[in-house]
Amino acid sequence: MALSNIMHISERQAPVLGHLAANLKRLRQHAGLSQDALAKASGVSRRMLVAMESGDSNVSLSTLDRIAAALGVMLPDLIVDREAAAHSPVLAWQGASGASQAHLLQSAPASRLAELWQWRLAPGERYRSEAAPGDWWEMVFVLDGRLTIALPGGTVVLAAGQSHAYRADGAFDFVNEGDTPLRFLRNVVI
Repeated sequence: MALSNIMHISERQAPVLGHLAANLKRLRQHAGLSQDALAKASGVSRRMLVAMESGDSNVSLSTLDRIAAALGVMLPDLIVDREAAAHSPVLAWQGASGASQAHLLQSAPASRLAELWQWRLAPGERYRSEAAPGDWWEMVFVLDGRLTIALPGGTVVLAAGQSHAYRADGAFDFVNEGDTPLRFLRNVVI
């Protein structure tokens, strides 16, 4: 998945770290991998894996993607509460103000995976995404407000009711330059 900012953890978001800790340990053990072996396979340090399995580490979503690929699973397998309803949204990112959030709504198989996200950005907030590996595409649809996407090839500004599709092979930003809250849907196709 092309989301790459650090998962900002707050009191409201702490449960996702617990789900990650339990799921990562279970999936790693099911794959018959030690933490050292998973570190080598994913390119993530053993120290980071230990912290993640302890439930006390901020982690980038791109790091989670590398771990999921090494385990042969999808990102939702790492962060979703296995006991919750199948269609429960997962809070995966929260901005500094707390009013900006990204929720994983659904995922479905594509060439590997397709994910549907609901985003909120407070006025003045920015989300920076690293380049995605491979031939990933994303689509956005603005529900409320105005979304500015700073892409490597130029800037796109979308109003409510507008959409845009783009390759995610370069770093880009989502920005709310307006003075009202912004809500949009993001579809990531891997």
